Amino acid sequence: MASSIAIHFMLLSIALSSIHSLSALSHVPNTFTLGIKKDQETNLFYASVGIGTPRHNFNLVIDLAGENLWYDCDTHYNSSSYTPISCRSKRCPEDICVSCDGPFKPGCTNNTCHATASNPLANSIFGGELGDDIVFLSKQKISGLLTSCIEVDGFSSFRNNDSALFHLPKTSKGVLGLSKSQLALPAQLALANNLPHKFSLCLPSSNNLGFTNLLVREQPQEVSKFLQTTPLIVNPVSTGPISVAGVPSNEYFIDVKAVKIDGHVVNLKPSLLSIDNKGNGGTKISPMSPFTELQSSVYKTFIRDFLKNASDRRLKRVASVPPFEACFDSSSVGNSASGFAMPTIDLVLPGGMEWKIHGANSMVMAKKNVACLAIVDGGKEPKMSFVKASIVIGGYQLQDNLLVFDVASSKLSFSSSLLLHNTSCSHSRMLF
Repeated sequence: MASSIAIHFMLLSIALSSIHSLSALSHVPNTFTLGIKKDQETNLFYASVGIGTPRHNFNLVIDLAGENLWYDCDTHYNSSSYTPISCRSKRCPEDICVSCDGPFKPGCTNNTCHATASNPLANSIFGGELGDDIVFLSKQKISGLLTSCIEVDGFSSFRNNDSALFHLPKTSKGVLGLSKSQLALPAQLALANNLPHKFSLCLPSSNNLGFTNLLVREQPQEVSKFLQTTPLIVNPVSTGPISVAGVPSNEYFIDVKAVKIDGHVVNLKPSLLSIDNKGNGGTKISPMSPFTELQSSVYKTFIRDFLKNASDRRLKRVASVPPFEACFDSSSVGNSASGFAMPTIDLVLPGGMEWKIHGANSMVMAKKNVACLAIVDGGKEPKMSFVKASIVIGGYQLQDNLLVFDVASSKLSFSSSLLLHNTSCSHSRMLF
């Protein structure tokens, strides 16, 4: 039976070709698109992926820090097309073997390559086995992809803080990792199809359906005209639960130079926004954080300036609604094409480029007639002893923003709010 295991290991890096000019997505073969939904209870995002023979559909939570695709192959799951990856074989990225007392089934085989399941909301890292099985991405059937089969029933009480499914949506059965790791789905698809490692993400708001394109070539012109591009920077220190000394992070960081509120620069020490020699600091993108988190010293300065600006606008402040501090009577707040007419928040990037956060992404209805700033105090200390980013751009701020992660060229293209262009992540498929 599987048991909880915390282990550090190095995933092999992948070398992929550089990007070349290609055609619009709707006409490109080997484009793999998944619909994304938002869970209203947890504010996390998930996609449905089919695995195995017969096909089993799994709701998998989207994690940009996730190293792999892992799913719960519990006692009710079986697949005739499942092949465990032999320990120490060429397809096994680590030198750890797992075995099982039986009965043999996916997740319970002998002399099999060890796999890890990571859930940043849980207190542990979980072990299972690496397998090869048929994967269905929407209607497309794909063979040869490596996935991690985890017997969640083998751990302690279901969905408690020692469960691999802890704090995930009730209907979810695993995680779809989209990090830079070679075992993440975009990297595997790129390598198998001899295409660049590049994917897009468009998270929906409310109950609408967004999407992720797990392989992207060139955006069509009608999309490209409102995308800006900034470098993805490398944090030289591992930032997640799977870490090795001297191995860089597989998460996605951008170089935020300053933060503005309605055009006025928030007075932050530059050192707070940069990554230090321990890997702390910097700005990362993570939909596993439902709302943007600011490290406490950044948050205190930011919230003071935001509240002053709101006061200057004569917005009526009301009692805080945890975890939100800055809350207002919604009737005192006007509306615009991009949501509430609130102070615009700008993340200033190299070259003066700005990622603009408008009212639809900055304010949330916390309860009836109360709108709150959807940016929270992330605290001082890293969770679970991980390193701590100064800014974590969370899922709410990513909604209806098109993001294109060009991992091969270390670039991020972003749209800011699609609402300003009279579209959204739910309708932007028409652009592809």
